[in-house]
Amino acid sequence: MAAPEAIAIGCSAGGLTALERLLAQLDPRLPQPLLVCCHTGSSTVELMCELLARHTRLPVTEARERELPQPGTVHVAPSGYHLLLEHDRRFALSVDPRVSYARPSIDVLFDSAAEAYRERLIGVVLTGANSDGAEGLATIRAQGGLAIVQAPGDADSPAMPQAALERAGADHCLPLADIPALLNRLCLA
Repeated sequence: MAAPEAIAIGCSAGGLTALERLLAQLDPRLPQPLLVCCHTGSSTVELMCELLARHTRLPVTEARERELPQPGTVHVAPSGYHLLLEHDRRFALSVDPRVSYARPSIDVLFDSAAEAYRERLIGVVLTGANSDGAEGLATIRAQGGLAIVQAPGDADSPAMPQAALERAGADHCLPLADIPALLNRLCLA
């Protein structure tokens, strides 16, 4: 794989806890932006950003229309909007119909990020209770990017990582506790 330029992460049920654990172990020197789509029942993502920020030394922010992803920053998809990356790698927000019953949709983020970053993208699928992210992870792999999936048996809700493995496969399938070290190694090499 070429040197990664971004990391896209998707999760659902149990995802907030999984993200807190993952972000807590990431090296604060990571130069790549992290693009996060987590299905929540919340109408605001501000609280999620605040909670995640307590567990990492990386800045955590809500992604905003036309902003460029910033290096070493966690960008969280806003509630009620699909988060996309344009070809110029700026964020775009959409209120298009739900995908896999979700808006924001992991598939939408992964598909657009794969187009923007191609072989320089890492896609990560964590715990979740539906199949969102499976198609997008397949797109990431088809573009030459790297796929990391949380081991289904290790996930609070195994349906999402299992669907990702069945549809896209994975370059790495690991327990959550092992994913941060892998990302640090891949991104700081």
